[in-house]
Amino acid sequence: MKDADFQSLWSSLGRRTASREPLLVEGARALDATALVRGVEQAAGELTRTGIRLLALAAVSAPDWVILDLACALAEIAVIPVPPFFTAAQIDHLLVPAEAIAGDRTAIASAGFPAAHRELLPGVGLAFNPQPRAAEIPPATAKITFTSGSTGTPKGVCLSTANQLRVAGALCEAVGIPRIRHLCVLPLATLLENVAGIYAPLLAGGRVHFADCGAGGSAGVAPAALTAVLDREQPQSIILVPELLRLLVDAADRGWRPPPSLQFAAVGGGRVAPDLIASARACGLPVYEGYGLSECASVVSLNTPRDDCPGSAGKPLPHVRVNSVDGELMVSGNVFLGYLNERAGWGRSTLSTGDLGRIDARGFVRVAGRRDHLIVTTMGRNISPEWVEAELLADGTLRQAVVFGDGRPWCVALLYAAADTDAAALARHIAAVNAGLPKYARIRAWHRLAEPLSAGAGLLSGNGRLRRAAISEHFAAVLDNLYRQYQESPR
Repeated sequence: MKDADFQSLWSSLGRRTASREPLLVEGARALDATALVRGVEQAAGELTRTGIRLLALAAVSAPDWVILDLACALAEIAVIPVPPFFTAAQIDHLLVPAEAIAGDRTAIASAGFPAAHRELLPGVGLAFNPQPRAAEIPPATAKITFTSGSTGTPKGVCLSTANQLRVAGALCEAVGIPRIRHLCVLPLATLLENVAGIYAPLLAGGRVHFADCGAGGSAGVAPAALTAVLDREQPQSIILVPELLRLLVDAADRGWRPPPSLQFAAVGGGRVAPDLIASARACGLPVYEGYGLSECASVVSLNTPRDDCPGSAGKPLPHVRVNSVDGELMVSGNVFLGYLNERAGWGRSTLSTGDLGRIDARGFVRVAGRRDHLIVTTMGRNISPEWVEAELLADGTLRQAVVFGDGRPWCVALLYAAADTDAAALARHIAAVNAGLPKYARIRAWHRLAEPLSAGAGLLSGNGRLRRAAISEHFAAVLDNLYRQYQESPR
């Protein structure tokens, strides 16, 4: 029995087959509803005949990715999206339970599977895993999204179709742009773009454009390519991570102007300083911050033009309830089915997010940082590093900042600055930020990185989140030296 939420989406696509208006656009290729429905039905039939129940979806063109994703929903086959920004070891880990993989020739070869058994779509093959490992998967699982998290081993978050489409429907209502024209910049294997960038526009009767702005995820996006595609496609909405927002603000400072069509730029995936939001809006970027988790099928709360409070993560969407217990945010109403191979945690109704935060008097969600990232100094002070990092990054002087201090008397930082920032300017910037921080949270010493932290080096996740444990281990000698030098220097 197919999920009622999917039936609603599928019926709406069927009603649009009377129109020749494109739904999916990638360069010169455009698919209308008739072509999309036909492609989904064809792929679903091919997949059904194989008898597989769990398919890894790897590198294919964006329209084909959507076709196969919807085909799996139609055929009631669970999907494992393969993020292009994962390391080879992480990809090997998530492919273990997959019975087959769909992708282009390169993706199949990289997975180590035998050559493609059959063609699902032109240029898209299907190859079977010769030794899939049996996995414990909650009933009704439609998608297993693997979170890179703060360590190297991803966890499989099992979601139903209803989990995902509840979020999409709530976003349609919150954003409120009928027949929206959305531009996908993030990889489609990113749950946020999958749900908010594909399902939501299709539910809203809109269309989706796809951009190729660089390789591998947000860290590989070329600024000139990003602004060029915005100018060309003239979207009404876009989803950004904080680093992409900084790229656009920098471009605006150099004279670029956002397209007048743009009405809603959602930003999430990490804390955003209010000053960066203000700078973005001042240059014409209609930016709204949100908050979400894979375990809640992505977006939980969002600022909107009707209900906006910069510095917050917005108000909870109507399909969820959020409260704070002992300083930790708790979410109920749309919780995931459970983790892959962790049966003991299946069936929960409330999620302990691990995020520190509160709901303010006006109902806005205030996220302070991760509970497991909390710095507790030897002076007895609790500090969220995300808070200090957001202040360090707010004006664009720095491209990256990582704050440390747990079990130490005070905080130090690793910093990657813009190329034209000299040592004196960097020192002035740190002094200015420190002036706005309480004494216990100020940066006493720092190390300027010669090159940015990267996902390729295992120091960032694919969407740009810091892998703090890996960074701490990699720079252990540098951090020890910062504390030693500061203690030995005259003050």
